[in-house]
Amino acid sequence: MGIHQKGSAIQLEDIKRLAKLSPEQAAKKAERDRELAAIIRGEDKRLLLIIGPCSSDNEEAALEYAHRLARLQKEVKERIFMVMRVYTAKPRTNGDGYKGLMHQPDTDAAPSLINGIKAVRQLHYRIITETGLTTADEMLYPSNYALIDDLVSYHAVGARSVEDQEHRFLASGIDNPVGMKNPTSGNLNVMFNGIYAAQNQQSFIYHNAEVDTDGNPLAHAILRGSTDKNGDYEPNYYYNTLKKVLLQYEKMGLANPFVIIDTNHDNSGKQYLEQIRIIRQTLINQAWDENVRKYVRGFMIESYLEDGRQDEPEIFGKSITDPCLGWDKTECLVREIFDTLGQ
Repeated sequence: MGIHQKGSAIQLEDIKRLAKLSPEQAAKKAERDRELAAIIRGEDKRLLLIIGPCSSDNEEAALEYAHRLARLQKEVKERIFMVMRVYTAKPRTNGDGYKGLMHQPDTDAAPSLINGIKAVRQLHYRIITETGLTTADEMLYPSNYALIDDLVSYHAVGARSVEDQEHRFLASGIDNPVGMKNPTSGNLNVMFNGIYAAQNQQSFIYHNAEVDTDGNPLAHAILRGSTDKNGDYEPNYYYNTLKKVLLQYEKMGLANPFVIIDTNHDNSGKQYLEQIRIIRQTLINQAWDENVRKYVRGFMIESYLEDGRQDEPEIFGKSITDPCLGWDKTECLVREIFDTLGQ
């Protein structure tokens, strides 16, 4: 019974020193962060892709993917800005299953969170410094934010966390964009209440101290679909939903209306090939409606080296969580988006 401490307490600065950006590297990251913020504010009209593995379970596979993505980014940079998904902690409704690199840095070994924290920093650091890309992660544990605040450029608050007060309040103190997903129920008001809280000043206890925040005007919506009471998937990327979302932004007077479509999860019914069709349909809606083109300017895509998923990490670069588009299909899709935007 009770909580039992394992080992000594984490020394934050000691962990951060293990993988710290040099002033030159930090300046390059800051420049990309400014570009990303300009996209959210509507000053930069490029399309945003938050793209990469469902979970970054293997450092070398994630780095191989990052190098390929960096080469592709150079080719499409005039119309597309990509931030790599480097998701290192996975929500588990019943506590079972793979919980991500943070919990289990070696999938063949027992969980080790201290080593996991080091592995998370190392992976974000290597991708930034070796490829020039910047990274996104899911803010599953608000208390861990300070461990990666200098490395991660985009934070996502997931469907199971968006109602949580601490997630919302911490998002209000982050200087980078924070995407707030609709909950699994599909209730868009819950998501918008989260965005409202994140965009406004808050006071709360964080790391045993009372803190105040300035509010984060870069907090925005991610539409990920939902499941109904029967467990059936309910997409929410359709045109009528997009119009409702844009109207709600206006009614609430929120800053920087920006919408990302999560192309997997409940929008695709976890049928990973559906991601391609969902993007094509959204681009048609963009071409047809000026407001959709202006404000629905991001996609979240689950993509890895190999198509699909596997139960055990036997095939290099194949997801052990949700199924992903393989690299060949990913490359074709990004080029298709680039060509479509140029028409």
